[in-house]
Amino acid sequence: MKFPGGCYCKKIRYEIELEDADKARTSLCHCKNCKKFTGGPFGVTSKIPKSSYTVTQGKEKITEHEMDNGAGTLLHREFCNECGSPLLEYGANAGDFIYIFYGTLDKPTDLPPKGEFFCSKRDNWMPEIPNIFHKQKIQE
Repeated sequence: MKFPGGCYCKKIRYEIELEDADKARTSLCHCKNCKKFTGGPFGVTSKIPKSSYTVTQGKEKITEHEMDNGAGTLLHREFCNECGSPLLEYGANAGDFIYIFYGTLDKPTDLPPKGEFFCSKRDNWMPEIPNIFHKQKIQE
């Protein structure tokens, strides 16, 4: 199955190729870092094998940024240098996986959320999402 996506200005396009949608794990993250980077109450990413991701257009428009995530882990992020859309991220411990920003998928609902992380940091006005896993912190 192919899952295309790209940035807001459409200068960058990518494709994810998976055996099926279950090979991706979409989740919400309520940590301070995700909130700060996305400018929202949580981040939403889809964890996929790095080998399933291909940039099909605009590779030269990708800017990379690395920074400590606040817990001592180096976090790598890629975004469009023209419109600023975040494309993907991965930490030093991600192994052969990357995390695609959900909103950059052409049809994000094809990879629905399976869980929430850092639920202890969820804003108190936001309800728990039913029928998915809920972890108070990453390693639980």
